[in-house]
Amino acid sequence: MADEVVLLDFWPSMFGMRVKVALALKGIKYEYKQKNLRDKSPLLLEMNPIHKNIPVLIHNGKPISESLIIVEYIDEVWNEKSPLLPTDPYQKSQAKFWADYVDKKVQPNGRKIWASKGDDHEMAKKEFLEGLKVLEGELGEKPYFGGEKIGFLDVAFIPFYAWFYTYEKCGNFSIEEECPKIVSWAKKCLEMESVSQSLSDSEKIYEFVLTRLATA
Repeated sequence: MADEVVLLDFWPSMFGMRVKVALALKGIKYEYKQKNLRDKSPLLLEMNPIHKNIPVLIHNGKPISESLIIVEYIDEVWNEKSPLLPTDPYQKSQAKFWADYVDKKVQPNGRKIWASKGDDHEMAKKEFLEGLKVLEGELGEKPYFGGEKIGFLDVAFIPFYAWFYTYEKCGNFSIEEECPKIVSWAKKCLEMESVSQSLSDSEKIYEFVLTRLATA
């Protein structure tokens, strides 16, 4: 019997894009259901009653929430193709640590770049770029964070590239000038169709943000 896989998502979400990248790398077919977060559907509330948020992966009727947990679940369930997490326990712990770092350091400051003003805005830019430079150090000379092949941290981080245009426009700076290794890594990831076709359009995201700011 074929697996029934459904993804509840909201198209600009970098967290939803993570799941799309993981599913694409594994070659998993799924049904995509777009959700309006300002008018949450009964299905979303039923499948994620705690956080009431996307993404949610529904696998054979069972919901899995939180994007990094979903990506790890996908990797464990469909482990015969494109393994994302290392088998070595220490290396696995490091991949998870850095993915958590992205969520705690990169994402909040990225959001503040477009959502805040004044001193908060300037501090967010500074801390955002500091976070990227730390990640450049972790990348080192490897082609991917996962080594020779794309891995868990690459999947966790690459969706933010779709938001770089928004951060740059709202922050008036160039990420490529400040963190060239991160941009060249992202472009390498985008050479994979599984990745490039799973990310939302950067300019559309920027338009979405402008609309949201105008109606805030």
